[in-house]
Amino acid sequence: MSESVTVLELSGILDGIRGNELRREVSAIVANGSEILLIDMKEVKFIDSSGLGALVSAMQIVRNANGKLFVCSISDQVRMLFELTKMDRIFQTFTDQDEFNRQVLATQ
Repeated sequence: MSESVTVLELSGILDGIRGNELRREVSAIVANGSEILLIDMKEVKFIDSSGLGALVSAMQIVRNANGKLFVCSISDQVRMLFELTKMDRIFQTFTDQDEFNRQVLATQ
């Protein structure tokens, strides 16, 4: 049985305002029965501490629904922030959607 996957593409700056929107979007996605959420950050230029908190909240929302959350296409700035805050140990990241498809979906 294949699990349902939703791709959420973010763009611009992930801050407190956008973070609140992200939480609402993730809650709606989970409520609609998606089991795997891929957050594509290809167009995210900057992320602040509020945005990072929103990503952690999104992860908790998905996990509480017994789902899985993955992140792909992070910029060097976001990668550095993930490493500094040890978030790279919490979020499984992929280079892009193709790598995610090969490594996660191919094993379903």
